[in-house]
Amino acid sequence: MIPISDLKDITPASPTNLSSPQHVHSGLPIPKVNRVKVFSPEAWEEFVEEWASSLKSSYSKVRRFGGSGDLGVDIAGFCSDQGFAGAWDNFQCKRYDHPLRPGDIWVEIGKIIYYSFTDEYAPPRRHYFVCSQDIGTSLEKLLNNPEELKSKTIENWDKHCLAGITSTATVPLTGALGDYLDKFDFEIFSSRSLLEMISGHSMTGFHTVRFGGGLPPRPNPSSPPDAHQVHESRYIRQLLDAYGDHLGEDVADPASLDLHKGLKKDFLRQRERFYHAESLRNFARDTVPDGTFDALQNEIYHGVIDVCEDTHDDGFKRMKATVAQASTVAATSNPLVSAIQTQDRQGICHQLANDDRLQWMEKDD
Repeated sequence: MIPISDLKDITPASPTNLSSPQHVHSGLPIPKVNRVKVFSPEAWEEFVEEWASSLKSSYSKVRRFGGSGDLGVDIAGFCSDQGFAGAWDNFQCKRYDHPLRPGDIWVEIGKIIYYSFTDEYAPPRRHYFVCSQDIGTSLEKLLNNPEELKSKTIENWDKHCLAGITSTATVPLTGALGDYLDKFDFEIFSSRSLLEMISGHSMTGFHTVRFGGGLPPRPNPSSPPDAHQVHESRYIRQLLDAYGDHLGEDVADPASLDLHKGLKKDFLRQRERFYHAESLRNFARDTVPDGTFDALQNEIYHGVIDVCEDTHDDGFKRMKATVAQASTVAATSNPLVSAIQTQDRQGICHQLANDDRLQWMEKDD
């Protein structure tokens, strides 16, 4: 019988960080790398597509290939309009249940050798291997030793590449192809870690939705420029017509408001609100998926349209009532809700007026 003195007390380790209310509610956060490692095949494909969008700032064009006949190309980043005829980089993204090993890449290297030899494309400038379980140590070492990588490719050609490059023929490493491989620059082969992928992904609007953690701090909105910009001409015209309706006279331009101090202050205030909403639009473009800001605009529209189309004494009072109603629209279902301020809701009314979705003057006025 085991002596009880051989048993240890139950002593859970103390947390390395103080617990927060969020931890009590949701548990300790799972590191992003660990999340990626348990992605389903569908989630991995979605993540790769999202991450690839972060490459657009580095290349003239980024394209995804796949399925049969991909010629060893997964995600191609083209450096010019020449496409495969010019400089380009290849990102080979694999999903396995283990870190990427040398045995996983021989046929991929073989495809690059063979299809560049047959002039399907110029050899890529760089070829990066990426894996859902990251890059194994043995492969990382091999990728850092181009001469050994070449030697091992030749050694493994018949086992992995002879019948694996194409289903229509065998590809023996003989003659001109053998000479081509011998002169091929194996320094192009490298890797990208999951941490590097996640860092790139964090530069996209998909990151907070996929990994959580909240939106980044929002920059302070810029003040409206003194000179009115072309892109705000329609909502300004709508405002001036509404002021004119209230005054019973034509208001040709903003300078005409100098004689009406109250309306002048209101005009400046409405422009500030418009630019507030424009700054939110720009913030959304960089932090949340496409369509998120459009959805917010649509929610504000449906929250104010009944007030806008109600009966009002003049266009100015219609605008004021609509903007006031916008301040009450909660928009709690939108991912931007934590970044929205009252001025944004008000300014969206002027964005909608800029697109003629809201109109301050009745058509028969």
